[in-house]
Amino acid sequence: MITGLFLSVFILAAESGSIIDVDPGVVFWTVITFIVLLIILKKFAWKPILTALDQRENAIRESLDKAEKAKLDAQNVLEQNQASLAKAEEESKKIVEQSRQYAEKLKDQILQDSRDQARKMIDEASNEIERKKDAALDELKTQVAEIAIKAAEKILKENLNEEMQKKIVNKYIGEITKN
Repeated sequence: MITGLFLSVFILAAESGSIIDVDPGVVFWTVITFIVLLIILKKFAWKPILTALDQRENAIRESLDKAEKAKLDAQNVLEQNQASLAKAEEESKKIVEQSRQYAEKLKDQILQDSRDQARKMIDEASNEIERKKDAALDELKTQVAEIAIKAAEKILKENLNEEMQKKIVNKYIGEITKN
């Protein structure tokens, strides 16, 4: 290929008789210089250039790998955060449910205590009423007995003597207290 180029340039130069003449020696040395330059470039420049390109390619590949790893790590962290959020929501629901149950138990306990206290107050009031009723009945019996004694005394004064009256009164008082 290079020789074909060399020949075409040589033939073209020989046929033209222009101001710029192509000297075959110059063309030959130009081609030789070009080939030598290619060999020197291949030996000294191509390796460093290719090495630099390989290093750049490796650096880009490493950067892409690191970016992919960072993306995966971020996705893992996001999934962990979502799992933690779901767990926190579940725990908060559990706490709310426990609080609701505690409030319900507390309400039931307060109602039961109120009922017990009301029952106790009613029992105490009933006992007090019973005591007052018994006291009123005792007082009523005493008053009835006194009235009966006074009435009997008036009746008996006319009919009985004093000793007989006491006997009858004591007998009636004994009967009244038994009732």
